[in-house]
Amino acid sequence: MTIRLVLAGCGNMGYAMLSGWLKSGKLAPSAVLVVEPNAELRDRAVALGCGSAADAGAIPADAVPDLVVIAVKPQVIRDVTAAYKRFGDGRTTFVSIAAGTPSATFEDILGNRAPVVRCMPNTPAAIGKGMMVVFSNPLVSADAKRFVADLLSASGEVATIDDEGLMDAVTAVSGSGPAYIFHFIEALTVAAEKAGLPAATARLLAMQTVYGAASLAAESREDPAMLRKQVTSPNGTTAAALGVLMGDDRLTNLLTQAVEAARLRSIELGK
Repeated sequence: MTIRLVLAGCGNMGYAMLSGWLKSGKLAPSAVLVVEPNAELRDRAVALGCGSAADAGAIPADAVPDLVVIAVKPQVIRDVTAAYKRFGDGRTTFVSIAAGTPSATFEDILGNRAPVVRCMPNTPAAIGKGMMVVFSNPLVSADAKRFVADLLSASGEVATIDDEGLMDAVTAVSGSGPAYIFHFIEALTVAAEKAGLPAATARLLAMQTVYGAASLAAESREDPAMLRKQVTSPNGTTAAALGVLMGDDRLTNLLTQAVEAARLRSIELGK
């Protein structure tokens, strides 16, 4: 079968997304070639039935993949992407999942004919619950946009932005966001233990409560603010707790500061 997709890098995120594409049937393993210098990571792709190579030079000379997905760390983006310059004639669309790396970087490396899609996924993509946000440069065709969106949907929800400048805010909210939630679970667990609950019970209550509340918010037709109000009886226990969290907009202000710090750091990394 013709190579439709080349995956450059098969680390945790690349492998998670690849697994989702194959399990969903959106791609046949034989249509994928994984380029990964690490033999152990390369073997994972082989176990899924994909072709593999240690470097881009091993890609067949007559191959014209629909997509080249760049799934490596930002520090090595230039060196890795340069190896695929021969696909920069406009027939192949490049998809990057590297944080903080603007599409202009790829255009500079690949030339001014390369269609480039920039994607910010997050770690829940590993279980099909991710949030993927994409920006496409003007050279990306409508068909390529649909193909990319269809592939990414195997890993969770997909949203599109037309202003690449917003990608730093996306990174700060959904890219880094899972870490905020993980820390909230940690903090709620500590609070539960200090309230007298055994450690294992505290952790279960914290984790399941966050999971259940997020699931309810996602499935409900009600706005999260309304769901909060439905749980909050006047002068009750929930109201007492929310008085601490919402007094002087404490939690909102804290999260706003956190998101802004992440956004500014994303801008710095992209320079």
